[in-house]
Amino acid sequence: MSRTSLLHHLARFSRCRVLILGDVMLDEYMWGAVSRISPEAPVPVVAVQSESVKVGGAGNVATNVAALGGRAILVGLVGNDAAAERLGHELELHGVKSDGLVEDRSRPTTIKSRVVAGSQHVVRFDRESDAPVSRAVRAQVIAAVRQRLPEADVLLISDYAKGLVSPGLVREVLALAARHHRMVAVDPKVQHLPLFKGVTVVAPNHHEAAAAARLTIRSEADLLRVGQVLLRRLKARGVLITRGEQGMSLFEAGKPVVHIPTVAREVYDVTGAGDTVMGALSLALAAGATMREAAVIANFAAGVVVGKRGTATVTRAELERALRDGRI
Repeated sequence: MSRTSLLHHLARFSRCRVLILGDVMLDEYMWGAVSRISPEAPVPVVAVQSESVKVGGAGNVATNVAALGGRAILVGLVGNDAAAERLGHELELHGVKSDGLVEDRSRPTTIKSRVVAGSQHVVRFDRESDAPVSRAVRAQVIAAVRQRLPEADVLLISDYAKGLVSPGLVREVLALAARHHRMVAVDPKVQHLPLFKGVTVVAPNHHEAAAAARLTIRSEADLLRVGQVLLRRLKARGVLITRGEQGMSLFEAGKPVVHIPTVAREVYDVTGAGDTVMGALSLALAAGATMREAAVIANFAAGVVVGKRGTATVTRAELERALRDGRI
């Protein structure tokens, strides 16, 4: 594997199309500073200096795909509320169409609000519903996928366990992907991991992987056992376990495990880093990269995004600089 081949794949991102199916949300931030403790309770008083809003969850995957130069096609759920309108507006600003968002009047649009003082994350409060979607809403989501999948090179499922992903939905969309011969990449939640048998690649973090394998990771031998268990159970082409500051480990059937060390120079905020990994990984696979090359590209993208504050994206220019300057 060479830097030249990785840059070649990166140059092809503009030709690649990724259909992202998953839980979309709005990430709100209140930025401020703490100078005293409240006289009412032993909690800090944050003097809010600014506020911002970004697209989160599967929406953040889509904006990362767009920032990297690919075409992001998004399908997800929103409520009938002001947050849905704002989310749609933010997506359009990032070059992602919002016409694949299905309205579910029985639930609110998911909002995660964070208060940050300096570099300290003080508190997060969530407004959401994780109730399973109705059959009628599920049918609308599947219809949206059916309509858009022929345009895509890869189907990416971003599961935040907010009620959208279910056995029935997964069964239908995986059948559609098979019919159209599309690769499938999955960012799974533990409870849903068994649903994704036969996909191209799953990318759990090390906590999720250990829980899914019902094992504990205390050593490299434990990690190897977890990866092999998941690879065998899921019959996937690849299992990519993300390991935070220790990088990533890629498991492929019939091949030795590949440990990919982190390239992050400074870790400021890991919020949404998994979304960046999935977007870059899927684009690289769509561009013709091998599983190992795609994992390395995704690792470099993650190394860039964790140096940014809050939910963030990586541009193709930033990733290209990282690939040119980094250790390969």
